[in-house]
Amino acid sequence: MQPFLIFGLTANLGAMGELAGHERRGGLTFPGRSAVIGLMGAALGIRRDGDFSALEALQITIGLHDSGAALRDYHTIETVPSAAIKSPNSRPEALRAARGRTNTTITLRDYRAGSLFSVAVAGSGLEALAKALNAPVFTLYLGRKSCPLAAPPGARLVQAERAEDALAQMILPPWRQKDRLQAVVVEDPAGEVLHDLAVDRDRWHFAPRRVAVRPVAGGAP
Repeated sequence: MQPFLIFGLTANLGAMGELAGHERRGGLTFPGRSAVIGLMGAALGIRRDGDFSALEALQITIGLHDSGAALRDYHTIETVPSAAIKSPNSRPEALRAARGRTNTTITLRDYRAGSLFSVAVAGSGLEALAKALNAPVFTLYLGRKSCPLAAPPGARLVQAERAEDALAQMILPPWRQKDRLQAVVVEDPAGEVLHDLAVDRDRWHFAPRRVAVRPVAGGAP
């Protein structure tokens, strides 16, 4: 047996993106590792240019209760032509250097509506992290700022042999009591590739890793 920190993530709308394109912002069906670390950092009051090394050292397992329904938003965005600036390091840098020489284009952004996830965290500093999640410094979002959580995370420490067993002890919001744990997202050398390992949060640079979605016993077929 070992200690795990468990908490829930549910929102009316969630935006769980991976690599950000120009005309299309696709979405995953579950939160990526970097998104969960960013959320925990927000709870602790760590700003984007702060030190995330302690959080990056944690083991994180995502539980899937309900991935929600797909929703697509048609959005306009200010773009910077390549003639205005070559190879910018970030979007803010490109906008500053363009000095008004920009275009407006229509883009597509994907969301998940009514999703419900759980998170199991193993490592050091879990007690302080649980307190922060239940009384966060910054507002917690499921992806974008337009996607605040629909319920408090309900973070608490439990004892379990595996992350899957810890997630089975989640206390879900009253209106989601019937949503059982369906699967868990775990690292797997033979799994699909995701780019959700933050290398440079200031420049939005991410490295790949491989994960697999594994059904759990007792989940819906």
